[in-house]
Amino acid sequence: MGQMMIITADTGFWVALFDPRDNYHQAVRAYALTINEPLITTLPVVTEVCYLLQKRCNPLKAAIFLKAEQTANLFSLLTISESHLPRMVELMIQYADLPMDLADASLVLLAEELGHGRIVSTDRRDFHTYRWKNHQPFCNLLETVLCQ
Repeated sequence: MGQMMIITADTGFWVALFDPRDNYHQAVRAYALTINEPLITTLPVVTEVCYLLQKRCNPLKAAIFLKAEQTANLFSLLTISESHLPRMVELMIQYADLPMDLADASLVLLAEELGHGRIVSTDRRDFHTYRWKNHQPFCNLLETVLCQ
């Protein structure tokens, strides 16, 4: 029996999906309707999404995002434990020139846990540069959509 595939979702994907003024809103919204695989993310990403939605839109937009997750089961979360911190620190140091934030480090860790780098992200530069397991590239499923 084959392993169920799952897609990692980055902050930019969620913000574009929930912020109608985001430059990528229409493209991401159209793409999201075609996704037939479950999405997974991390709590640092959810935290970043809530912060950005509150800052860019209004204080209720983060609550709308979280409520949508509850009612529509939008994504699952990788539980990050204290044992994951050394790897995330290592990644943040390795990619300090970009720089890599905690949310992105958690997504590289997630790719390593899943064993693949299939991601939806509006951040084409960073996820083109990042490598999981130090040499495996990410496959940004939004790449062709965003280039149109």
